[in-house]
Amino acid sequence: MRIGILTGGGDVPGLNACIKAVVGRVAEQGHEVVGIRRGWAGLTYVDPDDPDTAADLLMPLDDAAVRTVDRSGGTFLHTSRTNPGKVSSAEVPHWLADTVSGDGPHDLTSHVLRVIEDNRIDVLIPIGGDDTLSYALRMHEEGVPVIAIPKTMDNDVHGTDYCIGFSTAVTRGVDFIHNLRTSAGSHERIAVVELFGRYSGQTSLITAYLSGVDRALISEVPFDIERLAKMLMEDKSANPSNYAMVTVSEGATMMGGEMMLTGEADAYGHRKLGGIGIEVGEALRELTGQRIINQQVAYLMRSGRPDSLDLMVATNFAVMAADMALEGSSGRMVALRGGTYSNVPISVTGEGVKRVDVGELYDDQAYQAKVRHVGGKPMFLY
Repeated sequence: MRIGILTGGGDVPGLNACIKAVVGRVAEQGHEVVGIRRGWAGLTYVDPDDPDTAADLLMPLDDAAVRTVDRSGGTFLHTSRTNPGKVSSAEVPHWLADTVSGDGPHDLTSHVLRVIEDNRIDVLIPIGGDDTLSYALRMHEEGVPVIAIPKTMDNDVHGTDYCIGFSTAVTRGVDFIHNLRTSAGSHERIAVVELFGRYSGQTSLITAYLSGVDRALISEVPFDIERLAKMLMEDKSANPSNYAMVTVSEGATMMGGEMMLTGEADAYGHRKLGGIGIEVGEALRELTGQRIINQQVAYLMRSGRPDSLDLMVATNFAVMAADMALEGSSGRMVALRGGTYSNVPISVTGEGVKRVDVGELYDDQAYQAKVRHVGGKPMFLY
């Protein structure tokens, strides 16, 4: 058997450990693994008539090739946000230019299927979030055997309680916030910390909950900036060190406002997010007359080596996915459910959205994490 593995979307700590564990499990049973570089782009840009493109984008993996990769973060296979089902005219490979017409986007799935067949890939193991796994579902529907692995620091893939990268992202956020307290306190300022989180505010909420910040703004609840300013001034006054802190999900919005979006939409319809923290800081400065510290944690949340929990989950997800692939399973996603390793139909990724349970975990009047009931909830809440 020949198994293809790829990583798509944003990088998170734990991907390299996951790839290494798949290779180790498959190789010890005498099968092959090929690493598909640059996510779904790796299958989109292979020219069947040019062996050099396959040599660049399809990498044979064995124990020697992955021996030390788990010691670092990111993904050594590289990644992309390519969606082969929606490729713009400018990004269509030149050797396929004669096969498309119109302004696009163009569906190059038939080409991807040919590349998979020509390179004798028997099973695909894609590691990704909602976007990457949405095309994995497409591959399954086209008849390609697929075993998916969920990863995203937002922890918002439907069907699993946990996704690779979440623990490390929260750990990073908590550490940075505690470190920032020294400057905020020394200068007696209000600190605004912008964290990742497009549609789900879970990363910001759990980071705020664990680090004990004064207020937390999440993607699910639009906020009143004047009320927030008043609360933060009260928090600052009540603090012996005379400072206050607020975390902001990058997808958070002021009442009556919109997400802070820039640039062109990617192949999955997403434009670049970021800047709400600065907007909040400027508004707070005008409303309170206070000096503001603005800090975007952003990519630092998903940079560097994984913590032990992400190493554990990434390795176990990989072992389970490899075993399922070798046993002939298809159309499944490995998952953690109720604290137990399990698997679910990959179709669940398209059945709904996973967002913060505001009624259970958030006070939308005080803009604070408020965990009303812990019993019966997953370890990381949601």
